[in-house]
Amino acid sequence: MGNKLKPVLSGVALLFGFICVFVILSGLNDQQKKEEKKEELLYRSVPIPEKIEFAGEQVPLDRFDIHESMDRELLSTAFFHSQTIRLLKLAPRYFSIIEPILKEQGIPDDFKYLCVAESGFNVRALSPSKAAGLWQLLEGTAKECGLEVSKEVDERYHIEKSTVAACKFLKESYQKFGKWSLVAASYNAGRAFTSTQMDRQRSDDYFDLHIGEETSRYLFRILSYKIIMSDPKSYGFDVPEEEKYPIIDTKTAEITGPVASLPDFAKQHNISYKMLKMFNPWLRESFLTNTQKKTYQVKIPIIK
Repeated sequence: MGNKLKPVLSGVALLFGFICVFVILSGLNDQQKKEEKKEELLYRSVPIPEKIEFAGEQVPLDRFDIHESMDRELLSTAFFHSQTIRLLKLAPRYFSIIEPILKEQGIPDDFKYLCVAESGFNVRALSPSKAAGLWQLLEGTAKECGLEVSKEVDERYHIEKSTVAACKFLKESYQKFGKWSLVAASYNAGRAFTSTQMDRQRSDDYFDLHIGEETSRYLFRILSYKIIMSDPKSYGFDVPEEEKYPIIDTKTAEITGPVASLPDFAKQHNISYKMLKMFNPWLRESFLTNTQKKTYQVKIPIIK
């Protein structure tokens, strides 16, 4: 009986071995296919929409130079994965503040992407030319637009006030140029330089101007953020809603006189000094002299 059973057991063992090999090879094959698919997606080209508008102005994509410029910036944004994912996560927090102000001030909604291009949602951004905040305002421009800029208070870092100031500057530029594309260009290159180049080149069309690489790329960079952030899944970005950074509720505390210690002020409102500075980056020192006894509205985060 034992001898008769041996061939059966050997056959079973052999069959089991074949099955194991088949499963392993199938798994490797599936993994290989996944890797090939991953590589295929990783190195694919980036689709350009058939029609693109900036603030209601049509982008002439039928021109080879414009098409290639748009392709360049879309590729840069689409394949800078870590930065673009971070922007998608931060967008609800900052757009919820910026969008209503743009609407109230009569500025096209597309300019929120100019803000993204300027600072990447870094409220504390400071450029080599000393432009500061989300909108990268220079000190002179900020003061002309009604912002306070001093050693203790720099409202270029105040999200709401700097957005209103940027809107004022943008509206003045539109009165001068009459086209939002040129307004965007002048925000990057400066009004005087933009006007000079328009006169020299006998053109009032941004897409025809030879205006230096940075400014020539500037509007297309803004548009790349608009295209991808408006439809991220079409460009391979899948950021679930629950992974986006939350909008933190705040309440307001007024300061009407000097504050000897902002850390102590923070403790009085049951938050850390770190939290106070995080939500009020326009406070530049650990104290506030406020000799003129101005009224300042300070955000106090409601931490649950």
